[in-house]
Amino acid sequence: MMSRRERRAAGKRTKADLKTPAPTVEPSVFGAALGHMRSGRYLEAQHCCGQALESDPENPELLHLMALVCFNAKQFDHAVEWASRAIRKDPKPAYLTTLGTALLNLGRHHDALKVFDKAVQLQPDDAGLWSNFGDALVEAGLAADALICFQRAFQIDPRLGNAAYKSGVLLQQQKRFDEALVCFDACDRLQPDQAPTLQMRALVLHALGRFDESLRDNSRAHQLDPENPFVRNNLGHDLMYLGRHDEALRWFEAALQVRPAFVEALNNKAFSLAQLHRFDEAFTTYAESKAVDPDHAETDWNLALLQMLTGNFADGWAGREARFGLPSLPVVFPEFPQPRWSGEEDIAGKTILLYADEGLGDSIQFARYVPMVASRGARVVLAVEQALRPLLSGLSGVSQCVAKSAGLPAFDLYCPISSLPLAFRTGLDTIPAPTRYLPPLPEPALRAWQDRLGADDGLRVGLVWSGNPRHANDRNRSLALRMLGGILDVDATFVSLQKDPKPEDQATLSGTDIIDLTAHLTDFFQTAALVSCLDLVITVDTSVAHLAGALGKPTWILLPYTPDYRWLLGRDDSPWYPTVRLFRQTASREYGSVLDRVRTELAALVRPAGSALGFH
Repeated sequence: MMSRRERRAAGKRTKADLKTPAPTVEPSVFGAALGHMRSGRYLEAQHCCGQALESDPENPELLHLMALVCFNAKQFDHAVEWASRAIRKDPKPAYLTTLGTALLNLGRHHDALKVFDKAVQLQPDDAGLWSNFGDALVEAGLAADALICFQRAFQIDPRLGNAAYKSGVLLQQQKRFDEALVCFDACDRLQPDQAPTLQMRALVLHALGRFDESLRDNSRAHQLDPENPFVRNNLGHDLMYLGRHDEALRWFEAALQVRPAFVEALNNKAFSLAQLHRFDEAFTTYAESKAVDPDHAETDWNLALLQMLTGNFADGWAGREARFGLPSLPVVFPEFPQPRWSGEEDIAGKTILLYADEGLGDSIQFARYVPMVASRGARVVLAVEQALRPLLSGLSGVSQCVAKSAGLPAFDLYCPISSLPLAFRTGLDTIPAPTRYLPPLPEPALRAWQDRLGADDGLRVGLVWSGNPRHANDRNRSLALRMLGGILDVDATFVSLQKDPKPEDQATLSGTDIIDLTAHLTDFFQTAALVSCLDLVITVDTSVAHLAGALGKPTWILLPYTPDYRWLLGRDDSPWYPTVRLFRQTASREYGSVLDRVRTELAALVRPAGSALGFH
């Protein structure tokens, strides 16, 4: 990625940007002053201007030239004075630009914006003036208004590549990636082979999940700017997301050669080392990152996940609190005036709000702690996503369950749901793991699903093959439905639990015998009712895995070589869910062999006549 300094530089004005007007005074005097200024001889330039002003003190061109000389000499207060005098004689946009830029350099943003606004009012069809106004707004921290100015500049002059570039930068910062890509494409057409453009377009392509294209642009940027540590790191970042961790490591090392205290490169290096199961080296690299920046939230977060994955819950739970300070994570948590419960305070007789702070699967996994909180004598208010509310309303210990999007009732203190394991000091051997902890579902709901499924004459198997496509690790944890073809010939009834399948999976689904009733899965209550009517769930690592496990349903989870922290390493069971079996990728990182094992195990469950063994 680009540094903050580089991004700000994209919107900054340099002395070369200020326009020097054509002279209306004695050409020899004007030329001499201009020559001195361009050669950095500012005192001589000021002397020439001063001599000329003695004979023509009201000449606005001379006054403006003196302002330019002072500006280039970094005498911004004098530049303001001389430019203001010129404007009083003739309020030309060029003079206003000099005044506004000098004001910016003095930190007088409000005054500068008024000056630039006046300039565009005087000459509204001047693309350069709109671009100047945009630069000023960037400096003032008004990115949304700056974007409008740069877009206006590019609309007036479609050849203005710099305005397209700056628009793209601001759109990228606002996470409007599709629009940003259009801007960088335009900039690349107008100004080809520019490393900053390629670097920024690569960032946008990466954010859109187009990692191969991002790698291409970063490779081009590296050819143009081979010593840039950010480009080197971004090359590794692309390779990391493509699962090419050995190659990625070489680029992170290359970035660190140029910039040894590069925290982002250190974090990426540690992550790739962990993906290669070189855990000792990964921990050492995270320690190096911490030494550079002890308060870096991303280091704390990644380190905590690795600690959890390797069984160090004591440090891991505490480290996971870094999620609240991590811009890259979609953790939106309100700032409550009430105190936060840490697990130590007496909560008997008080109302505590347990607020869902991560994904749907996390909420289901950590809902197991709700009865433990209630047992401390507290009245529990549970706030979750609306899709979970009908299911979790009946959870033992819940006094009131509300949707996060609705208004919250009064409460005395609060705790994020995902912080409950920390509050209860959960260790690997103290995980609360009842066979089932979600509430029983009413018979009418179960009968409705039994009727939809029809006769129960064999093994019913629910299938989920894909998770949230926006998940950072979706590329590794999801698979295409066509890959399940090898298990579909087992004598069983397969039922889709997959909501919103990708278009290619929907096409595959239409050509199979898989029962698809997902149109009726309006929330997790309905999904739980359907799962309750099945004998087995086979799923990738997604929220349905937690739902089925929390219902006590036999569940087989397909896991990547380096899974999410909660599934740990080197075991085929889960301490969180007694009815779960884990089917892991090997170091080959492919699902073919995993599915072969699943097919073998599944076939063993089916009697020769096609009926299920022991799951009802």
